[in-house]
Amino acid sequence: MPPLLSVENLSIGFGKGEAVVRDVSFALNPGETLALVGESGSGKTVTCRAVLRILPRVAQIRSGRISLHTGGKTLDLTGLSERRMRDVRGNQVSMIFQEPMRSLSPLHRIGNQVSEVLWLHRGASDSDAKRQVLDTFERVGFPDPERAFRSYPFELSGGMRQRAMIAMAMVAKPDLLIADEPTTALDVTTQAQVLGLIKDLQRETGMGLILVTHDLGVVANMAEQVVVMHRGAVMESGAAEAVLRAPAHPYTKQLFNAAPSIPAEASPAPPLDKEDLILELKHVSKTYTMRAGSAWRPDIQIHACRGIDLKLPRGKTLAIVGESGSGKTTAARIALGAEPPDPGGEVLFRPDPNRDAVTVHAMTRAQRTAFQREAQMVFQDPYSSLSPRMRVLDALTEPLEIHGIGTRAERRDRAAAMLQQVGLSGDMLQRYPHAFSGGQRQRLSIARAMMLDPSLIVCDEPTSALDVSVQEQILTLLEDIRDRMGLSYLFISHDLAVVARIADEVAVMRQGLVVEQAPPDTLFYNPKHPYTKALIAAQPTPDIDRPIDLKLVALGAGAPESWPDAFRFSQTVIPSLTELEPGHKVRCNV
Repeated sequence: MPPLLSVENLSIGFGKGEAVVRDVSFALNPGETLALVGESGSGKTVTCRAVLRILPRVAQIRSGRISLHTGGKTLDLTGLSERRMRDVRGNQVSMIFQEPMRSLSPLHRIGNQVSEVLWLHRGASDSDAKRQVLDTFERVGFPDPERAFRSYPFELSGGMRQRAMIAMAMVAKPDLLIADEPTTALDVTTQAQVLGLIKDLQRETGMGLILVTHDLGVVANMAEQVVVMHRGAVMESGAAEAVLRAPAHPYTKQLFNAAPSIPAEASPAPPLDKEDLILELKHVSKTYTMRAGSAWRPDIQIHACRGIDLKLPRGKTLAIVGESGSGKTTAARIALGAEPPDPGGEVLFRPDPNRDAVTVHAMTRAQRTAFQREAQMVFQDPYSSLSPRMRVLDALTEPLEIHGIGTRAERRDRAAAMLQQVGLSGDMLQRYPHAFSGGQRQRLSIARAMMLDPSLIVCDEPTSALDVSVQEQILTLLEDIRDRMGLSYLFISHDLAVVARIADEVAVMRQGLVVEQAPPDTLFYNPKHPYTKALIAAQPTPDIDRPIDLKLVALGAGAPESWPDAFRFSQTVIPSLTELEPGHKVRCNV
């Protein structure tokens, strides 16, 4: 039986430049999963786009052949006419793109965008298409398919938008699904459920799957075949079990060594000094009022944070983990003074042990200016946190200009020195952000946050959009800066492997509440709360013998009303955060 997809000696170039994909070959059988693994820029996505012939205009397929065997016929996709290719796209071959917000039209409802596949390729009526789409929405895990059908993309969370993309790719039941980093921006619990969903759909329909990823933990849970790419060429390929158990190529070994994971054994750390605090959140709650869809219905109260008490010792890292919508970023914004807490809550900041604490939300103008110098933020997306119209020099010196610090020459010298501090060259000052990779841009974001010599940095998912090797470099950089300069970090993340490495204390949040809090050596090896257990179980590891336990994930990631009696809570009945042992707090009924 011929393979479902065959790629032979594929080479792709842009303009007159050198080939960015060189002599790539692989084959995929029906019902099989092949993982294309590598860092950004390795040629994974370009190879997959060549299958669907959706490359940029300046790109050319310079050599090679791509064949699709379906319906008893073999199609040469490299030589097929554009008219015939339109029949293939979305019908026999579908693709899930990495950025759902950029891939979905902001002007059209989600239901209409997904239905379009059935209108074009199946000739379905509006009612029949809606029935099939609602059924698919239910399958991909939308809690309210009707509401999702009527929603616009901006009304859905990142995880829900990604589920909509999966529904769009799956609704026509294609022979081949190409998934380009389908879970990169998702929480670990959502990621585990999405991967399980793709597996189920694959078993039902027998489709082949090409999974583009840099996460070896995802590969270990999903793939039968692995192709490792680097700089446009295949470094290593073969059965997933053979490659994962004994990688042969140095580049594959480098990817394995860089992959973050929760250590197998705890490494006890000295107890934290809870007396010398740089930041303290006391009884912090935040409620938003959302208008109901009808004038006859009352407004809806959304509790983003509820009764949060957190302490950050000087020179240490406090990590807040949880899924999207758990209140992590809201808590960070309140800590920085960007959002006021509800009455009764306060945030105390003490930049110097010998000075009195300042109440962040009751500061004078002079105090706020001083606070803004002491507290800075590193954002999640390195691509949107820097202005594309400002040179690196201007972006770095802008905070100094705002605060009237130094002469023009002194600012320039400090910017050059700061670039060297984060591992970049001082001669990059005249470049624009588009000339840098994602990892380099995140280094620039860190350098900008460091320009005012702060004592507190809030890191909001600073490594979630980065490759594992770049992620390793950024974490090493953050640790080095913290230890060398005595900085304190409030670290927001959903990646427990990253948190296990960098944090001194971890607070787990769900639906605006801290449900468990402890040092990493306690939390990760003796978790008590079902949600914490679900987060740990959902963390993919590059070990083929340790698959994700979807049952445990579903139990903890489900509705709080479904948890065991000791941990169950609702909008009206919430158990208190109880200290079960020194330093280990769990929200439960004792």
